[in-house]
Amino acid sequence: MKRVRSPSNATAPSLGTVLPFYDAPGPIVPIRADLDRIFRVTVCLRPFRSAGPRQDVERVGDKIIVHNYGHGGSGWSLSWGSADVVIRRALEARPGLNECAVVGCGALGLTAALTSQRMGIRTTIYSKERPPYVRSSRATGSWTPDSRVALASGVAPDFGAAWEKMARISFGMYQSYLGSPGTPIEWTDRYWLRDEDDPRPYGDSHGFVHYGDRIADLTPHSQEMPSGSTPFPTRHVRRSTTLTFNVASYTRALVQEFQVGGGSIETREFHTPADLTQLPQSTVIDCTGYGARSLWSDDSLVPIRGQIAWLIPQEGANYGIMYKDLYVLARRDGIVIQPLPQGDDTGWDDSNEQPDRTEAEQGVRTLQELYSRMGANLQSR
Repeated sequence: MKRVRSPSNATAPSLGTVLPFYDAPGPIVPIRADLDRIFRVTVCLRPFRSAGPRQDVERVGDKIIVHNYGHGGSGWSLSWGSADVVIRRALEARPGLNECAVVGCGALGLTAALTSQRMGIRTTIYSKERPPYVRSSRATGSWTPDSRVALASGVAPDFGAAWEKMARISFGMYQSYLGSPGTPIEWTDRYWLRDEDDPRPYGDSHGFVHYGDRIADLTPHSQEMPSGSTPFPTRHVRRSTTLTFNVASYTRALVQEFQVGGGSIETREFHTPADLTQLPQSTVIDCTGYGARSLWSDDSLVPIRGQIAWLIPQEGANYGIMYKDLYVLARRDGIVIQPLPQGDDTGWDDSNEQPDRTEAEQGVRTLQELYSRMGANLQSR
């Protein structure tokens, strides 16, 4: 497809412009929102279960299977805490466990394998695909531990407490990766921009759980910025600071750590639960994500489609924006742009993994509009 360069705009900030931002750790660097800077468009299917992640234990032949899938949009965010849950359940089900298999090499598989390894268990990962080809590598990359993780009407009474424990364990582990080579994890700012006094209702007709208040002590509280204190042109600007996952470098760090610790990754595909009985290990941690729907005939899994357009990363641009139903996160491994026209309802029960270039370009145009408004806003001051 021929790529079209976005038209120039006299009121947009010029390339290299540094926009002043008062009461902030640094200036805002405008993102170069040109259509020809889209270097790929990817789709990820989030594996959602109304009851929350599946973490139960079952037997298949002589194997003990511990499930670890169905985290919705919270896979990366809850991965370490979820791994702690399932590895401990494996140890309870098989006392004296010294060797296990992990099926899946995405966010849940890698962290489960490392957690197992750190507990002194020899661990092998079996997977059809490896990063960067797994669905987890196409994630947006933000700390969102309760993003479409369950339905309020579907969870057990104790799920909120279990979720909080997973979130806190995960958050604590992420702090150990801050400052690592390649910047796999870092703190960055987010800006919610809107013109109206009262925000439009955010799409959520399904009634997803919201547990942010349970862990409000972990991250700085969001704050409404004083009028005129930012270069953003909207009437309201709310700023928060949270964790960003630079997924490419973070995944490489996890794989390297696992292999340096003696772990191995083998390419293998599983079509039925009976295929797992061919593995030499007696205990299997099942981290197959949306693939579990087919493998286990699990109709409780609902796909939530998420498409992101990737813009070439920019030095100095590492912040997030929510503007007119468009989510933007400038990461070191690419600037991801995700339209959310129906809020959390966007992509519900849509298993189409084919990229939509038209949707991607529309997202970039919305970002162009924002920066054009910013340029006009600065000129009028």
